[in-house]
Amino acid sequence: MQPLFQKVVESARLISLPDIYFRLKELIEAPDFSMAEVALHVGRDPGMAARFLQVVNSPLNRRARTIDSVVQAVSLLGISQVHDIVLSVSVARAFEGLKNDVMDMKKFWSHSVFCAVLTRELALECDQIESDRFIVMGLLHDIGHLFMYLSIPEESQEAIIAADRKQRPLYLVERDMLGFDYAQVGGYVLKEWNLPENLQTTTGFHPEPSRAAQFKMETSLLHISSLLVQAQEKGGKFGAGAFVPDPVAWELTGLEEQQCGAARDKAAEEFTSVVETIFSFS
Repeated sequence: MQPLFQKVVESARLISLPDIYFRLKELIEAPDFSMAEVALHVGRDPGMAARFLQVVNSPLNRRARTIDSVVQAVSLLGISQVHDIVLSVSVARAFEGLKNDVMDMKKFWSHSVFCAVLTRELALECDQIESDRFIVMGLLHDIGHLFMYLSIPEESQEAIIAADRKQRPLYLVERDMLGFDYAQVGGYVLKEWNLPENLQTTTGFHPEPSRAAQFKMETSLLHISSLLVQAQEKGGKFGAGAFVPDPVAWELTGLEEQQCGAARDKAAEEFTSVVETIFSFS
């Protein structure tokens, strides 16, 4: 492992997810768990229970009526969705209060949530079952950058400036300048956190979905979503320059540029309220 990558990874090890997530993961991996036990576990932590219900009742889930108890919410949701909501809130908790001179934390997480909401919209366009699982994929896709900004801020900024100047994808510039890229960092950290393999893969390979050995559809959708968000934030054109999707992603998803643009507009209408639901910013 090269020294600079080692420095980033060691910094990442100083941050861990709350115990409530890992206890939930252990519970649901047991062959005889019950949804009642899951509800009891989530409800035992008042802060988690409150934010869990906020997410369940957010515009993201478009429910006709308010759900006012964890027991009711868990009974209506599948275990995968419960897991993903608890994981999303746990990620938010892990980074609460963290400040960085180089990075605006609210801007960073707003970017991630926008990508999360958009990835789900694209999944719906592709008739993907359990499209809610794409939320947490989008939320975590850029986490490698977070660890890089915290541990090697100057080098990370130089790569961003060079990528903008050269109109090249940032991950390629990072590889040239640093010897690794943000997706590789993210995938490595999620593996160390023992998160599900689909999250490790989509995070680690979304810049190049053709390199993913599995979860190719999920990785392709995240790839397209990430480029759509980047293009909007940087004032670029999706499908041109540094924002050209991998042909494999087009082939696997069957999406077209017009569909993607419409999905981005739809996601933009709701992501602000979602980011304020999941994250608390001072």
